[in-house]
Formats: sequence, C-alpha cells, structure tokens
Amino acid sequence: MADSDFQLQMQGYGLTTVMVHFWMPDHRSLLQQFLFQQYDVAPRYPRLSQFLDFWRTDIEAVLHSVSVAHNQLIGPTEWHAVDGVITIN
Repeated sequence: MADSDFQLQMQGYGLTTVMVHFWMPDHRSLLQQFLFQQYDVAPRYPRLSQFLDFWRTDIEAVLHSVSVAHNQLIGPTEWHAVDGVITIN
C-alpha cells in the first residue's frame, strides 16, 4: 500500500510551508512566530484556510502576518539532451 503523503502528491497536493507571525494578548510587545509544513493544493490552499479559520476562532493570539511557500513535488520531469560523451582515463 502506498504512503498517504505520496497519494496526496499524486492527487495534486504539494508541500506548503507556512510562517505565521502573531501576538499573544498578554505580551503585545513580543511578536512570535509559528512555522509548519503540510500538503495542500495551490492556489486555493483549502487546508491552510481551514487552519487559519481555526486560529481566528479558537486561539487567543492575534495574527500579524502569514507567509506561504509552496512546491509541487511531483511534476513533469526535466530532460536535457547531451551532445557528447566525456571519457575519463
């Protein structure tokens, strides 16, 4: 049986890295950072949207900014033609 992460990649999911900057209500002068990775579908990011909705409703921290990086891990292969052969010794 295939790994569930591999199955997600075959369905079009890519690795998404998210960096969230936030303040806690009791430490407004301290900007904190939360970094995590998950598989998600760009450009809609349904899993990220679900996480941010949860953050807004259930966590007492105030969001400052959210940065997203996404990489489609499985895609068309890159092929380069070779014009010659190099022989060593």
